[in-house]
Amino acid sequence: MADSLPGLFIAGTNTEVGKTHVAAMIVRELKASGRRVGVYKPAASGCREAAEGLVADDALALWEAAGRPLTLEQVCPQRFLAPLAPPRAAMAEGKRVDAALLRTGLDPWLATSDVVVVEGAGGLMSPLSDADYNIDLAAELRFPLVIVAANELGVINATLQTLITARARAPQLPIAGVILNQATPRPDDASLASNAEELVARCDAPLLAMVSHGGSAFDRRIDWFALAAAKIN
Repeated sequence: MADSLPGLFIAGTNTEVGKTHVAAMIVRELKASGRRVGVYKPAASGCREAAEGLVADDALALWEAAGRPLTLEQVCPQRFLAPLAPPRAAMAEGKRVDAALLRTGLDPWLATSDVVVVEGAGGLMSPLSDADYNIDLAAELRFPLVIVAANELGVINATLQTLITARARAPQLPIAGVILNQATPRPDDASLASNAEELVARCDAPLLAMVSHGGSAFDRRIDWFALAAAKIN
């Protein structure tokens, strides 16, 4: 059961906010602390074709960061080609996302890890299956939520909407906090100088850290394992 193991659920305020980059950074820090880190991407679309089948580059990045535990197939059991939400991408192949597998696919990691990092697909209200959104799976797994927000004009609204969604749809789900990530350079974006201050002032969840564009380290030290262990009683 997910309840028996520390974990984090990584979600974005939207697509293309650098969620995988940040998740892989967290995984590397957990691994460097001596933990056995499980990594799980329940479903991925926009995958690339390779000799061994469809490859989800997000899953590959997580797997590499964790030191290649288990198999890449187990990191992301459900992969689809079209760059659409997973249910639509599956439909394009004459398939359906297996809602049960979204949940049971985590089991091998629970059995072999000290901590698990789960990366969702898009924002909290991005569809994962015909009946599931990312927030639904996060609520069931009950791993504290880490929200990755792109440091750009509009991040205040996007972050607050994500927090409101989390509180409304999963009121018992712990929210670890927000990571402000510089996903693109944006040299002319004047909001970059004040976004962090605004998030601290307006959000009811902590600003955990910031990541510079192309950065490989957080701007402050974070005990990710302690955050992962702060689950629902």
